[in-house]
Amino acid sequence: MLPSNALDAIRCCDPIIFPNIFMLLKILCCLPGLKRIKTYLRNSMKEDRLNGLVLLSYYRNVVITPDEILNEMAKKPRKIDIVL
Repeated sequence: MLPSNALDAIRCCDPIIFPNIFMLLKILCCLPGLKRIKTYLRNSMKEDRLNGLVLLSYYRNVVITPDEILNEMAKKPRKIDIVL
């Protein structure tokens, strides 16, 4: 049976046999979400944040706990300007 949309096609495609087609299908599946995100936040979003939101949308079935987020953020040094 032929797939009727991109999500069905990505489920049928074997990434080992067809890696390039699989990558194109992943991009095709992300485009509608990217258009929705980009039009809503067009003027106030940098490319890094946009990429992060698209990845969150794509991997939404991955469970992340708040502790994991806090631990990851604690690894990065923060510059705080203290004015006396």
